[in-house]
Amino acid sequence: MLSSRTLASVVVAAAATTALVSTAGTSAVAAPPAPEVTLTPIGTYATGAFDEGASEIVAHDPTRQRLFVVNAQAGTVDVLDIRDPRNPVKLTALATPGANSVAVSGGLVAVAQQADTKTDPGSVTFFDAATYAVRGRVTVGSLPDMVTFTGNGEWALVANEGEPEGYCAGQVDPEGSVSVIDLRQGAEKASAKTAGFTAYNDEVDALRAQGVRIFGPGATVAQDLEPEYITTSTNGKTAWVTLQEANAIATVDVRTATVTDIAPLGLKDHSLAGQGLDASDKDKKIAIAQWPVKGMYQPDAIAAYAVKGQSYLVTANEGDARDYDCFSEEERIKDVTLDPAAFPNAAALQQDSAIGRLNMSTATSPKGPNGYTELQVFGGRSVSVRAADGTLLWDSGDALEQLTATVDPELFNADHTENGFDKRSDNKGPEPEGLDLGKLGGRTYAFVGLERNSGIVAVDVTDPANGRIAGYGSNRDKSGDPEAGTAGDLGPEGILFIAGEDSPTGTPLLAVGNEVSGTTTLWEIATK
Repeated sequence: MLSSRTLASVVVAAAATTALVSTAGTSAVAAPPAPEVTLTPIGTYATGAFDEGASEIVAHDPTRQRLFVVNAQAGTVDVLDIRDPRNPVKLTALATPGANSVAVSGGLVAVAQQADTKTDPGSVTFFDAATYAVRGRVTVGSLPDMVTFTGNGEWALVANEGEPEGYCAGQVDPEGSVSVIDLRQGAEKASAKTAGFTAYNDEVDALRAQGVRIFGPGATVAQDLEPEYITTSTNGKTAWVTLQEANAIATVDVRTATVTDIAPLGLKDHSLAGQGLDASDKDKKIAIAQWPVKGMYQPDAIAAYAVKGQSYLVTANEGDARDYDCFSEEERIKDVTLDPAAFPNAAALQQDSAIGRLNMSTATSPKGPNGYTELQVFGGRSVSVRAADGTLLWDSGDALEQLTATVDPELFNADHTENGFDKRSDNKGPEPEGLDLGKLGGRTYAFVGLERNSGIVAVDVTDPANGRIAGYGSNRDKSGDPEAGTAGDLGPEGILFIAGEDSPTGTPLLAVGNEVSGTTTLWEIATK
């Protein structure tokens, strides 16, 4: 099914490091200046499936101008012809049951596929990008969730998330790991090594003391760490892996397939000016305020870039809680006991109109004999830039919520399955999830998908210590019906920057897979 929907884009630029703060502690929304980056949707391919994961991760073959799109509903990777990006056409589909991720390098397409029983080892299948014939298959770890190539195409890396079946007696909790696949002899002779975490099992106390969240009932470090997303250095020698639930990043030596470091990411103080959040989905208003809670960054997507020979990491800080059979860490603040010394105004805080509705972690929030002494909540609701060792250099603070409050207020903290206002303020807000980096006019930008309100944000990260919001686009129709397919793009999952020299039009493009609306949209990018 082909969609010609190209809703008018919304664009804005705002200073992400600055927020006006009223005497009541609520961040006032300032009018943004003119946009630096303009995002305009120009063409969409629609599967017609709603909320079935029919369009997730996207990969691009610039030689043949094909997009490869994970269609989890059909168990395929759909192949789209984008020679005319205003009219994407499906050519065929690769049979890939259990597909979670896809990547392209040269003439090779890699697809990560989980097993029928997700706790069993998965696989990566390599296809020829021209003929679609299978060229090789390699067994990897449990629940391979993301696959990527190094820049030279000699290695493929796979994040094996290893999620537990549950925490009841007899349920399986596999180890998380990273598979490093050697392609130097070709896909037909590919072989995989495992970068695992078993060497850290005896360091559990030290890791916890440093702030790495290891808390699954009865789990070892290797079982508890769940690799989510991978990026590699420009020379292909080093990889960085997000450990979302653990609020950490692992460093991997590619050639030796060894985890060399696990770095905790720390906590975000939402009581500070410019670091606020809207905490209630029941107050029927936009109320971005400072509250006495700590945000766990918990990034999903990560991307690396180099400045003057130094590597830097950009993360989309989505957040994620563990919620399984026989164990869940998520609880509303109004339903727990707060230590009166730490929270003398507990009764007021626990109102629905304050932070009572906000979800917190009961697993890692500090607790004393009289109740919780600190409240840790899920996700940073932000974009961050970090040094290669995980040191935080810049964070967008509350700028993403400030941004959408200004330019898209009717969909502020909306959900992605239904149109409506303020549906997700109690639970991770806009949820920045996917991202990719691109260079435009000598500057480096991160393009970030906001999973819930479905907008796309451009962030200038040229100076790693001084990022700033540079643009915003939305292809969502708040007057449409999501289930009927008339609400535009919903739930951006995969974000892919296509440079001008690789684009079918010679103009930079953004390809976005939207898992809820089942649409793949191409955006044209322009700068001032």
